[in-house]
Amino acid sequence: MDLHLLRTFLTVARLGSFSAAARDLGYTQSAVSQHIAALEADLGAPVLERRPVVPTAVGARLLEHAGPLLLRAEAARADIARMTTRPTARVVIGRTPLAAAEELATALAGARRTVPGLLVQVRVLSGAALPAAVATGEVDLALVDGVAAPNDPLHLPDTSPLAAAGVGERPLAVVLPRDHPLAGRARLRLTDLADAVWLDAPDLMPTPDQLCGITGADGFRARVRYEGADPHGLLALVAAGHGLALLPSDAADRVPGLAAVPLASPRLVHRTEILHSRGLDGPGGLIAARLTGTDPDRAPTG
Repeated sequence: MDLHLLRTFLTVARLGSFSAAARDLGYTQSAVSQHIAALEADLGAPVLERRPVVPTAVGARLLEHAGPLLLRAEAARADIARMTTRPTARVVIGRTPLAAAEELATALAGARRTVPGLLVQVRVLSGAALPAAVATGEVDLALVDGVAAPNDPLHLPDTSPLAAAGVGERPLAVVLPRDHPLAGRARLRLTDLADAVWLDAPDLMPTPDQLCGITGADGFRARVRYEGADPHGLLALVAAGHGLALLPSDAADRVPGLAAVPLASPRLVHRTEILHSRGLDGPGGLIAARLTGTDPDRAPTG
């Protein structure tokens, strides 16, 4: 299957228009039509209805494969480029908003002493975007975080053969206003809070649906959805009484008006992992080694 044709199909389906896809791809509308016709001839079935421009049943099934196929192709190209290109003194690091900021700062300080000319760019991205960004070479390595059982790895999307290793785990806490009736508790069980109002902040904490899945309980309603990577904005909403949050226990330390009550059950932690291509070397490999405690010149911090 020709990947160029597949990319054209994906663009037409996403935009719902042959002319819009042509503008997006830099093709003529005639070329886009020819690409779709060639793809349909190859598959022996139509993939798009023309009026309106929507996927057929075959096209809908093809869409399920198209994104991962194109991502794998880009990942393969990036992987080969890494093998055949000499490492430079520039490293691009991606991280989720709550992923090991202090550990990263310490690792960068050590790496910059070893590589004085090291140039570093740090990008804060969503956890959903980072595995693909590493696979395609948009970033050299990434720090991703999430909720997991102690010592269990995170469940990350399968984008390409990437190496993953634990960087650290922190206790979880229910963050709530200091004047909340439960703020004085020593510990809280998540199932006891199923009827509470929660915040929906997919880039910073488990969503209400995920909390239902974690506990097996119904509830976990949300009245406010917070779409953003700034934890301070989320904590301000908690302090104002708009909902509860499940975050690392130290996330609210510097915010007045909040209490963080440790989670008693289920047994979960906030886990951070590093993601990078296999065989990462140069300054990127040095930073990864310092983050995971495998740098021979640095003792692990635990």
